[in-house]
Formats: sequence, C-alpha cells, structure tokens
Amino acid sequence: MRIPRICKVCMILAACLLGIQVLVSIRLPRSFALLAITDVSQLLLLIMGASILAANALRNQGRTRLFWALMAMGVGFWGCYQATWVYFEVILRHEMPNPFNGDVVLFLHLVPMTAAVALQPHVEHEERPLRLGGLDFALLLIWWLYLYILTVIPWQYLYFQEEYYDNNLNLLYLVEKLAFLGALAVAFWRSSGLWKSTYRSWFGAGLTYALSSYLANWAIAEKAYYSGSLYDIPLSLSMAWVAYIGLRALQSRPPQKRRVMEPTHGVWVARLGMLAVFSLPLFGAWATLDIELPADVRRFRLLLTLAMMLVMGALVFVKQHFLDRELLHLLKVSRESLNNLKRVQTQLVQSEKLASLGQLVGGAAHELNNPLTAMLGYSEMLAATPLSPEQQVITEKIGQQLRRTRTLVSSLLSFAKQVPGEKVLLDLNALIRTAVKLSQPQLRNPKIRVETQLAGELPRVLGDSNQLLQVCLHITNNAAYAMGEQGGTLMIRTEVRNDVIVTEFSDTGPGVQEPERVFDPFYTTRPVGQGPGLGLSVCYGIIQEHRGEIVCKNVPEGGAVFQITLPFAKPNVTESGSHYAAAASAQT
Repeated sequence: MRIPRICKVCMILAACLLGIQVLVSIRLPRSFALLAITDVSQLLLLIMGASILAANALRNQGRTRLFWALMAMGVGFWGCYQATWVYFEVILRHEMPNPFNGDVVLFLHLVPMTAAVALQPHVEHEERPLRLGGLDFALLLIWWLYLYILTVIPWQYLYFQEEYYDNNLNLLYLVEKLAFLGALAVAFWRSSGLWKSTYRSWFGAGLTYALSSYLANWAIAEKAYYSGSLYDIPLSLSMAWVAYIGLRALQSRPPQKRRVMEPTHGVWVARLGMLAVFSLPLFGAWATLDIELPADVRRFRLLLTLAMMLVMGALVFVKQHFLDRELLHLLKVSRESLNNLKRVQTQLVQSEKLASLGQLVGGAAHELNNPLTAMLGYSEMLAATPLSPEQQVITEKIGQQLRRTRTLVSSLLSFAKQVPGEKVLLDLNALIRTAVKLSQPQLRNPKIRVETQLAGELPRVLGDSNQLLQVCLHITNNAAYAMGEQGGTLMIRTEVRNDVIVTEFSDTGPGVQEPERVFDPFYTTRPVGQGPGLGLSVCYGIIQEHRGEIVCKNVPEGGAVFQITLPFAKPNVTESGSHYAAAASAQT
C-alpha cells in the first residue's frame, strides 16, 4: 500500500475515533461503556500518533530524524500513561489511585518533545557531536526529574498530603507545558515554509492539550469531571491533532534547504543545562530555610539536592571532557586548513606569475626572433669575408652572443606556448625508465648513481608523454648538475597514496637555497650564461596543466627532493595502447 493511501486511511481512522469520542460524550450518560470507549479510543489515537511519528523518523536523516524520533518518544510515554488508565479503569474496573506512581511518566513525556524542538532541524548547523547534545538532554531530563521528586514525592511517601501532592504536581506540570509551548513559539518565529507550518500545528496541539488539562483539573475541583465527559473532547482532539501532524509530514517532508544558523543561535539548550546545574544550590537553600516544612521533608530535599549536585556535576565534567576533545580536533583542523590555504595561495600566485609572464614574453619573443635571425645571418656572412684575426675573433663573439640570445628567445617561446597536448594513458614507471636512459649523456660522472624504487602495478595517468618526459629529464639533469664533481645518488621513487601517484626525485647534493622560489620564472642559481632559469617554471606549468602538484623541499640529512603528485586516470578513459607504444618508442 502506497504512503498517500496509508495516510488517507489513517486520517479517516483518526477522524472516526475522534467522532466516536464526541458522539458518546454527548449521547451516553456516565457509565462503564462511556468510560471504556473513551479510554480505549484515546489509547488508539496515541498509539497511532506515536507510530506515525516513528515512521517520519525512519524516512528522514540527521537532525530531522532525531526530531521526529524524540517526538515519537514523548507521545509514546503519553500512550504508556494512557495504557495504565485502560488497565485500571477498563480491565480492573477500579478508579485510578491518587497519588499514582505512574504520574512521573506523564510528567516526563514533554521532556523529549521539548528537546526535539531544541534540536532546531529547520536551520543549518555546524554539526556538534551527538554525545554533546545527548549530555545536554540528559542534564535537562535529570533536572526535570529532580524537580518532580523535590516537589511531589515528599507528599506521597514522607508526609502524605493528597492536596499538596495534587497542587505541586499540577503547578510543575503547568510550568513544563509552558516551557514546551514557549520553545515551539520561538521555533515558529525563526522558521519558514513547511517547518513553520509544522511548528504551528504542534503549538496548536500543545495549547489544546494544556487547555484541556486545565479544564479537567477545574472540573475535578468542582466535582463535575468523569471519564468520557465533555471535558475529555479537547484532550482527544489534541491526540488526533498529533496524528494529523505526523500524517501531514509523511505526505510533504520539510525541504532539505534550510535557513543558515546565526553565529549565536542554537546554544541556548546548553545554556539551559548550565542554568539547571546552577539552580541546584538555590533549591538546596530553599529546602534548608523553609522552616514551615516538616523536618523529614526538609532533610529529604536537602539530601536529594546534594545527590543531584554530584550526578549533574559529573555530567558537566564529562561534557567538558568531550568539549576539550572537540576543541583540540577543531584546532587541528583549523591549522591544516590554514596550511592548505597558504599552499593554495602560493600555487595561485605562481600560476598568475606564469600566466602574466607567458602573455608578456610570447609577444616580445616573436618580435625579437625576426631581427635576431637577420643579425645572425649577417654575422655569418661577415665571418665568411676576409678579415683580420682580431676582426675574426670579434665576429665569432658576435655570432656566439646572437646564438645565445636566440636560444633564450626559443626558451621564452617554449615557456609562453604551454598549450595542452594530446593526452593518453601513460605508465609513469616506463616514462621514468625512458628518462633515465635519455639522461645518460648528462650522467657521465661515474660518481653519480641513479637508483629507482618503482611501485609495481602502478595505475595509469592521463597525460602528454612528451611534456611529462620533459619534466623528468629536466629534474634529473638539475640533480646531476647540483651533485657536480663530488657525485652522489639520485633516487627516483613512485608510490600510490590514496587516489594519486607520488613521484619523488631525491638527490644527495647540497640542497636548494630557496626551495619556495625555484619555480619562479628566471630564478636560477647557475652562473650567467648556463641557463635562463625557465626550466622549472615550464615544469610547474606542465604539472599544473595535468591537474597535479609539484613541490621542492630540502631534507635534513642533505639534498633536495622534488615531489610530483598526479591523479589517477578516470575509469571511463580508454587506453590507446598503440599510441603510447609509438610515443615511448620514439623517446627511446
């Protein structure tokens, strides 16, 4: 059976039960039949309401689920209390005892319902751990239970006074109902949409129940109340209203988009818990100073207050422990976020530098290339003419400087034209082996050793084989130059971390003077004429274009480490084996 049909059937059933209650209250005289019909119909309404609210809890998630679960718990307590009426009045055919031990169940049924409203599922929360919210709820529950035992129980067991028992119970229950209605009013004022309508319905049902309790107490005082009388109609109406709220929520669930919580919003439940703890000494002083009370009652209240101080104080210490752990966790997360922010900021600045410089040098290099070609041609023509030895040397120097300038312009053009190439699935291990082979001419020094620790079964990456090979070659050549005549070891490692492949080039050279600047354009530590300082900037741009990350750092034992991180290829990318094989064979 579909949910709309179930809701329709439940609505009809609730309306029938309420209609029966109204009809028998009007038509039947005071009798056992009237009493039985009233008690059973009210119990069925509460069972239906608790079941529907529980169904809402199962259909939702997060705070919304907890909201409906606590509401179902409160109505369930109410139903348990009503079941005791059925047991005594219908099954045993006795009047309810007064005082009755089960009154505490009715008194406490509003506590989880108030806690449900305090969850504020209508706003976005920075999710606090559920154990903290559970401790706040436990503090308030214990405090309400303490108030009940403090004000009601003495007149039931220590110094029996039925009048005091009824008056204190009714007064305390009235305060609890007002607290529940006040919480609903605040939630209604701060909510919108379907949540606003939900809180309005709960407020109407709660107000109806509060008024029905007041009318019933007044009728009892006037000796005019009996089970099934007209005074029970508002009570049955509030029970049917609860079922209607649950059915309406099943048909139209509150939207997932919620109003953003204000910075100071949502902490009043924890503050109420603290106020409950601080109120205990005041109640202890009241129990001590009220000399009109019997001595046994004063002693009981004082001992009870001391015991509650220990219990609630222990809960406060436990809550503080969890708060400390949460604060330490938040501090750790904030530090990591700050470090990540700094790293992203550095990468952003680097990317902006490369982008701006690429636009600048691209145009300048094109303008310089044509006159340089002409000047180099004229210098070669001049060198071919009969010249004196001194003029020949000067001509060769001119040609040498022109060729050097043309190489620099070529590097500028290469830097400026970092356009995405065709990407295929690549095996980084194979690419690194190719780079090591191609670097052998630069590794002529026998004191320089290249070692590899390549992870097996390495996932493929999507990339341009030429560009990534250029990165590996440049870093390898830089390491060989850094180790120089002293020699050393270049270790190349690959490994899988989470969903990325990490490649490390670590050498045993002297390290890098300024690791944070090595990727800046034109930054170089080589002598003038041995490099324009664009190689690592080009490598940085290539890795960024491959959605990866490259960093440089020094290690305490000496040497520098270049770490390259590249993401796995997506599963839906098909491998072009022949393409990659052709590219790899071309490299070797």
